[in-house]
Amino acid sequence: MCDTCGCNITPGNEHLVAANHESVEVLKGLLDANDHQAAHNREHFARHDALAVNLMSSPGAGKTALLEATAEALGDDIRMAVIEGDLETENDAERIRQKGVPAVQISTGSACHLDAHMVHTALHDLDVDGVDIVFIENVGNLVCPASFDLGQHVNVALLSTPEGDDKPAKYPVMFRAADLVLITKADLLPVLDDFDPARAETYLRQLASTAPLMNVSARRGDGLSAWFGWLRGRLQSLRATSAVVGTG
Repeated sequence: MCDTCGCNITPGNEHLVAANHESVEVLKGLLDANDHQAAHNREHFARHDALAVNLMSSPGAGKTALLEATAEALGDDIRMAVIEGDLETENDAERIRQKGVPAVQISTGSACHLDAHMVHTALHDLDVDGVDIVFIENVGNLVCPASFDLGQHVNVALLSTPEGDDKPAKYPVMFRAADLVLITKADLLPVLDDFDPARAETYLRQLASTAPLMNVSARRGDGLSAWFGWLRGRLQSLRATSAVVGTG
């Protein structure tokens, strides 16, 4: 949790603390308000039968490249939309739009994570009618994003091979929260002999995580079929659950 750096206060929630100067109460209020908004976001996704996927990783781990490869492969079979989070620029959103996928960019300013209020605001500009999956590409950061519910259904953590295989041990909160872990840039494994996928999985299991772990390369396409299969399975599960609730 980033209580010390002040990034709990974001452009999406600063109006909630404008008149409050008690820091402890402010932080508690922010988290409570975030969770309340996240629940509303989840209801919004549910009304549209859309699976919300929160992508988390360090900067440069390949989140946008993964989304580009996903858009190219799935086409109209699984319709997707993207909410992009970065401190500045619309670079990543533009890359996604070039693939024919609707994307809304959130510029967080100094905040090193997205929060539920930011996602709620982005949803005003994103038409999710007929969309199967809404990807939320969180700000590149291995710490803070894991502490904020956005209203997503699942968390996917990316671990790129140049980062080193010990990141699950060093950043346990994020990897413990992951429903799936993708080892990205797997095409580099033959030349990065200090990254051992088995060792990365050992660190992950030491967190009592049962999340699947997959090696993927967005550049070469290796392992992407397993990623697509996982997405299809989660989407089917969501819609099966929604159908049961709807008949209750």
